[in-house]
Amino acid sequence: MAGQPDNKLSDEIVTQEARPKLKKPPLFKVMLLNDDFTPMDFVVQVLKSFFGMNEDKATQVMLHVHTRGVGVCGVFSKDVAETKVRLVTDYSRKHQHPLLCTMEEA
Repeated sequence: MAGQPDNKLSDEIVTQEARPKLKKPPLFKVMLLNDDFTPMDFVVQVLKSFFGMNEDKATQVMLHVHTRGVGVCGVFSKDVAETKVRLVTDYSRKHQHPLLCTMEEA
């Protein structure tokens, strides 16, 4: 046909799959803060119960918290970290200890 370009691509629609750039969600450190009132054996119990540490690791972390003022118990997703902080805080208050558990972005 005269007057029409001989271009078969003009009738095709070219699509390219858009892939969103996903980044991993941030992780959060759960930390215990030292105080002058919470017994060391209670801290070891918390580390074993809520963070799955064995006796040796829990004692190591407890001594780190005791000597340096703060220690990391683990690194978790935001929801898990928030839950751990709440559980440890509630458990400590229930047992009448002022143990502070906090979280910050890793």
